Amino acid sequence: MTARPLVIAVDGPAAAGKGTLAKALAAKLGLPYLDTGLLYRAVARRMVNAGLDPADDASAEAQALQQADLARTDLRVPEIDRGASLVAAQPAVRAALLGRQRVFASETGAVVDGRDIGTVVFPDADVKFFITASASTRALRRHRQVAGETPLEGASLDAAVSEIVARDARDSSRETAPLVQAADAVLIETDGLSAAEVLDKACEIVALRHTRH
Repeated sequence: MTARPLVIAVDGPAAAGKGTLAKALAAKLGLPYLDTGLLYRAVARRMVNAGLDPADDASAEAQALQQADLARTDLRVPEIDRGASLVAAQPAVRAALLGRQRVFASETGAVVDGRDIGTVVFPDADVKFFITASASTRALRRHRQVAGETPLEGASLDAAVSEIVARDARDSSRETAPLVQAADAVLIETDGLSAAEVLDKACEIVALRHTRH
């Protein structure tokens, strides 16, 4: 009997380090990597570029999503941070993108990151992680993604933390596929840990859990 492809779910709030871990884990294990958050960012970008409010019905844009939309270089900016959270709260958008996510991992396995991977998209994933960090740590990381090493402090830091907290509230309180830790997910708090240290922890857990299947 052929072994089922390995699927690893990596969930967590914005800028916690889940994408960094998922990409590194995929490379380490020789698996494809899917950043599902990029799908919602691309939908939000299509809405904004069409002059539409991301809070409005975005299902048509989700259904029309093309590979080229995912390759854009303007998906990780504050405007799209908010827009992605708004379109991701729409049940019709999530339904339109669900099949695309599942098909991606169906034949070869994958490391998939997002906010509902272990709870909704792949509830039977072989290994599940929930990656988190403090709001201040995450605000600094998101700032570095956008502005490099430009200092972030004082009122600017407070504003960035407030936006992270607001994003958490939107993602955790939405009716459809809210951000929650799956009961069988392993929690990793990344405050004070390097990307290499987080990867080492995750690899140890994958080795232990996958051998049990």
